[in-house]
Amino acid sequence: MSVPYETAAYEPPESPESPEEHLMRLLGRALNSFELPDDTIRRLDCALAHDGSLHSAHHSAGLHRETYRHTWLLADGSALTLWELVHNTVPGGEPQHEVYLDEEELRTSTSRLALPPETPDFELPVQVHLSPAPAPRHTYVSDASADHARRLLRRAENADRPGAELAALLATATAHQIIQAFGGPGRTGRARVGFSLYEHAFLLRDGAEVSFWEVEHTATPDGRHMCEVYDSEDAARGAMERRAAQVSS
Repeated sequence: MSVPYETAAYEPPESPESPEEHLMRLLGRALNSFELPDDTIRRLDCALAHDGSLHSAHHSAGLHRETYRHTWLLADGSALTLWELVHNTVPGGEPQHEVYLDEEELRTSTSRLALPPETPDFELPVQVHLSPAPAPRHTYVSDASADHARRLLRRAENADRPGAELAALLATATAHQIIQAFGGPGRTGRARVGFSLYEHAFLLRDGAEVSFWEVEHTATPDGRHMCEVYDSEDAARGAMERRAAQVSS
C-alpha cells in the first residue's frame, strides 16, 4: 500500500544553508557523485541561490524510493538542476543516495529498483523559488498610511501632480515612511525663500513599494508656504530648480 511521504526515511533539512553547503551535502552523501562532470561542479561554484524539492515518491512492502529536484541559480542568470535518487535495497535498510545530471539517467536508474509495479508513484507539484523576495528598501511604519497619502495628494498645488491612478494605488497602502532628501537650491534670493524635499515611501497590500516626492517651498509671490508633489525624484528636483530660477530672476 502507499505510505504518506511523512514517513520517508529521508527529508530535506529545514535549516537554511548556502548554495555551496547545499551542494557539498548532496555530493557528500551521493555514492556516484564522482561521475558528475567537472564542468558542472565548476559552474555550481558560482551559484547565488538554490532550492530542493520532492519530485516523486514510491513506498511499498518496506521498500521506498524518492526523487528530488535540486536547482541552483547561477551568476550568469541561468539555472542548473541535479536529480537525486534516494532508495533502500532491502526492507528497512539504510537509504542510499545517487545523483544525476540528466532526468533520463534518473529514470534509467529508477527502473532497475525492485519495487512492485502495482504500487503507483505520486507526484507533488514543484514550486521552485530561486530568487528570494528582496528585502524592503525602507523601514515602514503602519499608521493610517492610505489616509496619509490621500491628504498629501489633496494639498499638492502643482498642476502636474500625480493623478487618480496613483491615488487609487496608494489607497491600498498598509505602511509608509517619510525621508528627507538633501541637496537642491536651499535658500535662494530673498532670505525667507527655502526648499525642502521629502520622499514618501509606501508599502502596498501586495508587497509592492511605491514612492512619490514632496517639495515644500516658499517661492511664491507672497512668500506663503506651498506644497508640490511629483511621481519621481528627478521631476521634483527639476521643479525646485525652476522655482529657484524664477525667484532669482
